[in-house]
Amino acid sequence: MKLPNLANARKRTKNPVEVITDNYKLTNDMKKLGLNRAYYIKTYGCQMNEHDTEKIKAILEDMNFYEVDKMEEADLILLNTCAIRENAHNKVFGMIGRIKHLKESKPHLIAGICGCMAQEEVVVDEILTKYKWLDIVFGTHNIHNLPNILATSLAKKELEIEVLSVEGDVYENIPVKRDNLYKAWINVMYGCDKFCTYCIVPYTRGKQRSRQPEFIVEEVQTLVNEGYQEITLLGQNVNAYGKDLDIDYRMENLLEDVAKTGINRIRFVTSHPWDFTDKMIEVIKNNDNIMPYIHLPIQSGSNKILKLMGRRYTKESYFELYNKIKDAIPNVSITTDIIVGFPGETEEDFNETLDIVNKCQFDSAFTFIFSKRVGTPAAKMTDNVSLETKNKRLQELNKLVNKYSNLANQKYLNKTVPVLLEGFSEKNKKTLFGYTDTMKLVNVEADESNIGKIVDVKITEVKTWSLDGKICE
Repeated sequence: MKLPNLANARKRTKNPVEVITDNYKLTNDMKKLGLNRAYYIKTYGCQMNEHDTEKIKAILEDMNFYEVDKMEEADLILLNTCAIRENAHNKVFGMIGRIKHLKESKPHLIAGICGCMAQEEVVVDEILTKYKWLDIVFGTHNIHNLPNILATSLAKKELEIEVLSVEGDVYENIPVKRDNLYKAWINVMYGCDKFCTYCIVPYTRGKQRSRQPEFIVEEVQTLVNEGYQEITLLGQNVNAYGKDLDIDYRMENLLEDVAKTGINRIRFVTSHPWDFTDKMIEVIKNNDNIMPYIHLPIQSGSNKILKLMGRRYTKESYFELYNKIKDAIPNVSITTDIIVGFPGETEEDFNETLDIVNKCQFDSAFTFIFSKRVGTPAAKMTDNVSLETKNKRLQELNKLVNKYSNLANQKYLNKTVPVLLEGFSEKNKKTLFGYTDTMKLVNVEADESNIGKIVDVKITEVKTWSLDGKICE
C-alpha cells in the first residue's frame, strides 16, 4: 500500500525527468481478468481527466473488460476525480455512497477511485476511515500500472491503494481509446510549477514535464492518417511547454511543427498569461489551421488579489497581452476564468474585476466562487468574505459575462462560418451540433452524412450560449 504524502508532493528538485517507453506490459493472466466483466467510468473535471479516462478505458479493454453505459450493469466501477473545487469533491463522495448500496447487492463488484482526488492525503485518510470497502485507489502518476493494481486487489480481496507523491516522469506508449472519431486530446506536458496559492494541481499532478516533440508530432500524424479533423494540445500550463526540456524548443516551435502535419484544426489549453509569447501570437496568426480561439484565464481584475493568488502578472500586463492577441489575430475569440470571493477581496477589488470584464468583453467566461483546498497557501488565509457576498458577486459577474457573450454571438448573425459537425443534439435528434473555428456551439438542421465534416454554415439565429444555422448549398 502506497499512500499520498502532501509534503512529498510539494517537493521540486533538479532531478531529470525520465521518458519511459516500455513500462506498460500485460501478462496473460492480466489479459484474462476482464473476461465476461463490464466496466463503467464516471469522469469529473478537466480535459486532462477526460483524456486520462481514454487511457484507462484502453487498458481495461486490453484486459478484456467491456464498457457499459449504466453503472448498475458494471462489474467494475471507477470514478476518475477532480480536486479543483469542493463541489466536485462532494459529488464524488455522494457517488461513492451510491456505489456502496450497489455493492451490497453485488458482492463481486469492484469499485475504486482514481485521478486528482486520489492524490490528496486528506481524501485517502477519509477513505481509510469511512470507505475501506472500496477495492482500488490510484493516482495520476501510475495509470499505466492499473493491471497490477487490479490483480493485487483481486488476489488479496482487500483495498489496494497505490498513490505516488512524486515529481513524475513521462510515460509513452500507453494505449488510448478515443471517445470521439473526429476530435482528439493530446497531452503535450504534465504537471505545473506555478503554485498559484489557491490551486491543488501542482500537488496532484507533479512538476512541469514536457513530452519530447517527436512523440507529439508522431501522435498527431497518426491521427491525421486516421482521418481526425481536430486536435487539442493539453497541458496544465500549455504555454510553458518546452521550458523544462534540454533543447531550444518552445510552444511556438511545437505549434509550427504540428501545423505542418496538415491536421485541419489545432487548439490548445490551458494558457497562463505569464508564458504567452509574441512568437506564439505570430505562429497562430500565420497558420490557418491553428484556430483563432484562446482561453486565457485572468482570475481577478485586482492587482492586490492577483498578487495574493500568486499569478505573477498584473491586470495591466494582462490587458496589454489581450490587445496584442486581438490586434494580431483576425476574428479571434478569447475566453477566461474568474474567481470571486478570494480571501481579502473587497468590494473595490471586485469592481476592478468587473472593470476588466467591461474592457475585454470576453466571448465567455467560466466563473467560480473561491473554493478552499487543503494544503494550498490560500487555505490558510483569512477568508473574510461571507458566502452571501460571494454569491451576490458571482450573480453580478455572470450577468455581465452573459451580456458580452450575447454581444459576441450577435456578430455572427447572417455570417457564414466553418463548423465541424460532431453528432446529434441531445435536445433534438433531427439537429446536428458542432463548433466554429472560434469555439462557438452551432446547431444545424442537416443530414447525418455531414457528421465528421467541416462544413460552411450560415448563422440564422443567435442565442447567448449557442447559434443556429443552415448548411450553405
